[in-house]
Amino acid sequence: MMEQRINTMMRQTGLTLVELLVALAIGSFLIIGSVQIYNQSRQAFVVNESIARVQETAQFAMDTIEADLRMASNWGRTSRPLSIEGRSVLGDPNPNGLPEPNGCGDGWALDIAMTVDGENNDYNLACAAQPAAQGNSDHFTIRRATVDPVALENGRLQVQTTRIQGAVFADGAVPPPFSAADSSTHNLIVNTYYVADDSPLIPGTPTLRRKTLTTAGGAPIIVDQEIAPGVENLQIQFGVDTNEDNTVDRYVNPGDDVYNPIAAGYVPGARIMTARIWLVVRGLAPEVGIVDNRDYEPGDVDLGTYNDGFRRMQVSKTILLRNART
Repeated sequence: MMEQRINTMMRQTGLTLVELLVALAIGSFLIIGSVQIYNQSRQAFVVNESIARVQETAQFAMDTIEADLRMASNWGRTSRPLSIEGRSVLGDPNPNGLPEPNGCGDGWALDIAMTVDGENNDYNLACAAQPAAQGNSDHFTIRRATVDPVALENGRLQVQTTRIQGAVFADGAVPPPFSAADSSTHNLIVNTYYVADDSPLIPGTPTLRRKTLTTAGGAPIIVDQEIAPGVENLQIQFGVDTNEDNTVDRYVNPGDDVYNPIAAGYVPGARIMTARIWLVVRGLAPEVGIVDNRDYEPGDVDLGTYNDGFRRMQVSKTILLRNART
């Protein structure tokens, strides 16, 4: 009896070859499924991460431009640039002999009457783009003052304003007939945005850059700053009020004479009330499996199709200028 029981237990121990093969097959299917799920999840993560990086670049670039552009023609206590003495006038870009840095051309800093201006699908500033401007991309310049009053600073271009008038100065002393009690001091801000065809930080990548007015060594200077690598094209159009009814009548390209006080003999041109911005942004590196064959048409330019492996997106936004002159 004991021997029969032992034999029965021995026959029930272990797996047969068929059972082992079935178990291995089931396990293999489970492992293959798990690997496929992991690869799909990994691929989805990489794609989502790439999309997020492009969106992040576009958002940062647009936010930087918007914050600056909204405050164009803010001069402290006034928003009337033609009431500010020391600005560029017809035939004289620097009537008061201020220490203006002229690397980007005479009047670049002091052409206050042109609170926003630019060039359509070109770069025409005297100061060279770094390293070179991207073709078929606009550039534009914003002139304004700091929002909050600042301390007087010798060697920095500043603006002293009341509700009805203002003056540009750089000697650190409140210009007559103003007084500290009934006026405020603000730093002059001038920024030119453009797209360069290469980035020193990420070689081979186009980038949004900015020429900006600052001071060093007790004198105004112009510096070139990198803003957002990956921005490939910038377009801008201005919404102008041509009949003084406080509504946008049409959109024009930068450089149009309709808003240019110089073209009208330095009397106010059409009022710029809004600006419409387009950005084409690409990833920092090509991706496997992507062929960008979309036809990009930001603003008034047709960039065609790139047919490469870079992920791109085109974004646009209409921005209201809060200080449009009245």
